[in-house]
Amino acid sequence: MFLDPMASSFKDTSEIVGLCDLNPIRLRYHSERLREKFGLESIPIFAASDFDRMLIEQKPDAVIVCTVDATHDDYIVRALDAGCDVITEKPLTTDAVKCARIIEAAERTGKSVRVAFNMRWMPGTSAVKRLIVNNVIGSVKSIVFEYTLDTKHGADYFRRWHSEKEKSGGLLVHKSTHHFDLVNWWMDAIPESVFAFGDLAFYGRENAFSRGQSDLTTYDRYTGMAPNTDPFKLDMEQDTTMKRLYLDAEATDGYIRDRNVFRDGIDIEDSLSVVVKYRTGALLTYSLTAFCPSEGFRVTINGDRGRIEYTTHFKSHIIRGEVGDGSTITANGKGGHQKIIVQPMFEPAYEVPIPIAEGSHGGGDPLLQQQIFGPAGVIDEIDRDAGHEQGAASASIGFAANQSIQTGEVVHISDLVDLQSGSTRLSSLV
Repeated sequence: MFLDPMASSFKDTSEIVGLCDLNPIRLRYHSERLREKFGLESIPIFAASDFDRMLIEQKPDAVIVCTVDATHDDYIVRALDAGCDVITEKPLTTDAVKCARIIEAAERTGKSVRVAFNMRWMPGTSAVKRLIVNNVIGSVKSIVFEYTLDTKHGADYFRRWHSEKEKSGGLLVHKSTHHFDLVNWWMDAIPESVFAFGDLAFYGRENAFSRGQSDLTTYDRYTGMAPNTDPFKLDMEQDTTMKRLYLDAEATDGYIRDRNVFRDGIDIEDSLSVVVKYRTGALLTYSLTAFCPSEGFRVTINGDRGRIEYTTHFKSHIIRGEVGDGSTITANGKGGHQKIIVQPMFEPAYEVPIPIAEGSHGGGDPLLQQQIFGPAGVIDEIDRDAGHEQGAASASIGFAANQSIQTGEVVHISDLVDLQSGSTRLSSLV
């Protein structure tokens, strides 16, 4: 996502000056890959304990943070204090205290923090934003957003560190921050209060036993242990990249990438429902289910002059990652099902064409990479670039939803994160 564009398409405007990671085997893997694939020689590599030394010695303009979510704040703040701008993977961070640290550091140092919300850059989501900006359905009053993760993609969150809420904040922070950000951006509004329910309804040992699938719980991990009949099996021996990045690196840091999704110890939810009220008075009704046969989302946006219906079907999980014919949206956006329907008030409905774009995430990734690594000063008319304010606004819905699940009460975001501080492009803060 980040290394390859800098080493190829944007090598005239960007330069990789250092790699830093907890695991020396992963460091060597990327160093060797960049040399073999792109001819980049001698990129300095640093252990995580030498992060500050890397900043002093290499003097980077910007630091890209792709660590475990719960550690984002540490590396972001240290980079800002060293005088660097920061680009971070989503979510911005995992709880309100860490969020406040980042906001304070960004405002104190005057350096920028950009959050890689690539869903903003997908052709369909951008088309929806343009419709709203052009007042096609008037003032937005409510949004219903349903996202389904299939039993390949969704299950993968339960194999790895994401299944520990302390590290990921749960799916409402790690995954849903994408979706909450889209709603915030579409409406240009700030969330005010949140109520949520959530449960671990499918994954985990207890759920497998209750369905009579105890045979799926008899091994701790998949590689070298699970039979081929297990539809949740992930065999890292069969994937060269995963073998080199994770299986071969286990002895160094103890990280097991392919844990059984039907084990004890999972403390995140897989079935979630959230209601959000915005300062504008608009409402969001949101659901996320992480164990569906197919993947995609349905969004309905209701305004005082009409309605937008946006549906996307990504893929269907058949067995061990195979995809049914015609059910997947490919790298260039072909196949699958994407549709935007506009239903004006008192007028016939019509379909809005969605442009086909090349590249991953429906063509969104190359556009985001262009904005990050391309020439400075390029203006985006629908304001897709996201800073720490936008990262905080979306993550805060997840923080509040997690607290609401625990307490059974409505949570006011202002009690957790001060979204009033600093400048912002979100109009309801003005």
